[in-house]
Amino acid sequence: MIITKKEPFSKEEVDSLSEEFETYIKTVIDVENKICSAGANRHFENEAILLKEGSKQSTLWGGGIDLKTLTIDSNSMINIRPNDNNTSNEIQDTQTRKLFEELTKYFFDTLWTK
Repeated sequence: MIITKKEPFSKEEVDSLSEEFETYIKTVIDVENKICSAGANRHFENEAILLKEGSKQSTLWGGGIDLKTLTIDSNSMINIRPNDNNTSNEIQDTQTRKLFEELTKYFFDTLWTK
């Protein structure tokens, strides 16, 4: 199930988002407009939703959460964008990566406030 929203996900929504991989949720976050699309099998599916809703490619970054360790990663093929000075599947800009991690914790705050 894919859910796209500007507010934090409820516990029930997090449970639904984890149906695809059980212990991992893929996310794409518009770091400028603070919108998260999560739960897809591939990051490009979340990316397409956000682009259709008006997000700019340059503000979309992908990654995910390991639900067992609560590790946030910023690893996605959609992150490879040489025109945006990102030549890796990891978010290379430290400020952007930090913002991505902060927004991930915001959207999935129920994971850290059990």
